[in-house]
This record gives sequence, C-alpha cells and structure tokens, in this order.
Amino acid sequence: MESQVRGGTRWRRFAVVMVPSVAATAAIGVALAQGALAASFSVSGQSFKVTADKLVGQNFVQYGGVAEGVDSKGNKVSHPVAVSGFKTAQITNMCQSVVTPLFGTSVTLVLKAGDKGTKIRAENLYLDVESLDADAEFKNIDIGVAAGSTKTPGIQPGTKADPNGFAQQADEAILRDVEQTAWATTAGTFKLPDLNLRLNVGDPKKYECY
Repeated sequence: MESQVRGGTRWRRFAVVMVPSVAATAAIGVALAQGALAASFSVSGQSFKVTADKLVGQNFVQYGGVAEGVDSKGNKVSHPVAVSGFKTAQITNMCQSVVTPLFGTSVTLVLKAGDKGTKIRAENLYLDVESLDADAEFKNIDIGVAAGSTKTPGIQPGTKADPNGFAQQADEAILRDVEQTAWATTAGTFKLPDLNLRLNVGDPKKYECY
C-alpha cells in the first residue's frame, strides 16, 4: 500500500492542516505586525478558511482529537478534527478568512501575509483541521504509531486525544497549493511579515480566500 511507503510519498487531499487561525491573528494583529508573538494562543468555536502557496514544517505529528469552543449563542460546541503539530514551520503567501453574520449582513475578515518574499515562521504550531486539499510530500514518515509515543512536538498539552489512538509522524512535511478549513490553532511563536488585515462587508463569496 502507498500508505506504508516511507520518504518522499506524495498525497492529494491529505488530512493535515498547516496554517494558523485568522480569528486569533485578528485579536493580536498589532503584536504580530510588529514582529513575533512569544506566547501561546488558541481560538475555537468558528471555522475559517486558509490558502497558502507552500508550507514546510519540521517534526510533524498528526492524530485525531476534538476541538471545543463556544458558538455565537454561548453554547458549547465540539468538532472531531485531525490535529497536526510542527516543531517549526515556514509558510509562503498565506490568506486566511473568517465570516461573521452581523446586523443582517456578513462581515468577512481577510488576513494576508508572507507574500512579498519573506516567509511566515511559527514554532510549536498545532492546528485542528476539518478538511484540506493540497499536494503533500512527507520525509521519513512513520504511520500507525500510538499518539502518546510520537516524537517532538508530541500531543499538545490539554488536547482531548486518545494517547493510544492512531497517529503518524515525519521528519518533514511539505504542502503546496493549500486550501483548508480549520477550527482552532495554537502556536508558541508566530511571526507574520507584511501583515495585511481587512474587514469586508457584504457577500462573503467576493472576499473569502477560496
């Protein structure tokens, strides 16, 4: 089976996500624009879309989990997700968008960064993903390991995940032409060069990343 091949395996529509949350970035946009945010953050309860030309991540792990949050009515919500973690990651030409209903219309927050030659950089990055389309390549991949035995960065502290459940890991993951929907993210450090953030009122189809 192709899933058992190690090193250089390329997959389409692989269930792994590599780009952080637009909602989190909006909340701390000033700090990110000035440099690096040296503190973990997380956002959940609302999905968001992301595109990127390329992501290269080192020390990749992936396992099943549950993203929890609160919806617009204050109700607790849970979503089954594929949690992907990286010790370090570099992202080229990223777009993130999230749509919020407001006053009878929609407001779309769009964030763009890393599109002028300087890559986005993140450390200890974890993402809770619902879907992903991408061309992917993994180096020295190990499939079918127990989630609790994965190498660095391992299972994210506080994450609802079965330590004995299915997991996989690789020395490096390379994704190109990324389109994804995700629910949450955390990062120890996240630096966004050339940050551009806009709020757009009206039909979300005109403004979303895809």
